[in-house]
Amino acid sequence: MKKLIGIDLGGTTAKFAILTKDGEVQQKWSIPTNVQDEGKNIVPDIIESINHRLDLYGLTSENFLGIGMGSPGSVDINDGTVIGAYNLNWRTLQPVKEQIEAGTNIPFFIDNDANVAALGERWKGAGEGSGNVVFITLGTGVGGGIIAEGNLVHGVGAAGEIGHITVDPEGYACNCGSVGCLETVASATGIVRVARDLSEEYAGDSKLKWLIDDGQEVTAKTVFDQVKDGDPLADMVVERFYSYLGLACSNIANVLNPDSIVIGGGVSAAGETLINGVRKYFDKYAFPPIKSVTKLKLAELGNDAGVIGAASLVKENVE
Repeated sequence: MKKLIGIDLGGTTAKFAILTKDGEVQQKWSIPTNVQDEGKNIVPDIIESINHRLDLYGLTSENFLGIGMGSPGSVDINDGTVIGAYNLNWRTLQPVKEQIEAGTNIPFFIDNDANVAALGERWKGAGEGSGNVVFITLGTGVGGGIIAEGNLVHGVGAAGEIGHITVDPEGYACNCGSVGCLETVASATGIVRVARDLSEEYAGDSKLKWLIDDGQEVTAKTVFDQVKDGDPLADMVVERFYSYLGLACSNIANVLNPDSIVIGGGVSAAGETLINGVRKYFDKYAFPPIKSVTKLKLAELGNDAGVIGAASLVKENVE
């Protein structure tokens, strides 16, 4: 029975897994991502790591159906190239597929990292195999992947940029050049930015305000921890976060009517509290027949969504 390799390429590490055709993870490992010199060592490092592991486990290229990879940046799934992955220092076009196939002798498939995480959650996680799932990842940015009627939606190339839905036309400037994108208020950095702004106007008693005024490090986790302690300022911050995310989710659901919207990424560690908070605003804004069927769920695979989804690219393409 041939196996699959999944790779989840990120700005700090590249994660690898060897999986069965049924998506069971057999081995996992990771290597640091070397972004020096315009990231020119990243692909050679990946090839070397795969070949080293295959030697270690006594496997050859013949044992594999293929390699799948999720990458940041703008991915051309047909040519297998990546450009504009700024956290990898990939500013010029990278012929990833060509290089990895030449270096490993194994067929290679690639897609955007958020799309790949969506495939992972659909195959083995919260999506439960449904053909209609939207995945939102809340990390340093906000990413998304859309599976509609069984297929990953690419549009003309960049579909699923959920982080750039406008939720506040009077809001913060976004790195993309627009204003009031979801990413500016619902990412880990966005939540902290909202906290700092609200803290300036807040006059009452609040530990969160004290931490900010005292110059201590404040993260999204700090904010959610203070909510648990009943901090009134932290309550205001997360309420605003819920309203923006609930609005974005309702817009997505009104257009696509998915079976579920799955929320993952670092910020989702806030758990069921987060789902309940978002659902309140989702129910307020969503079209009635849609809100009764579209479920909001927490992602289940954590850090494994990327490698599992990447491996499923092989299945989708080879079979």
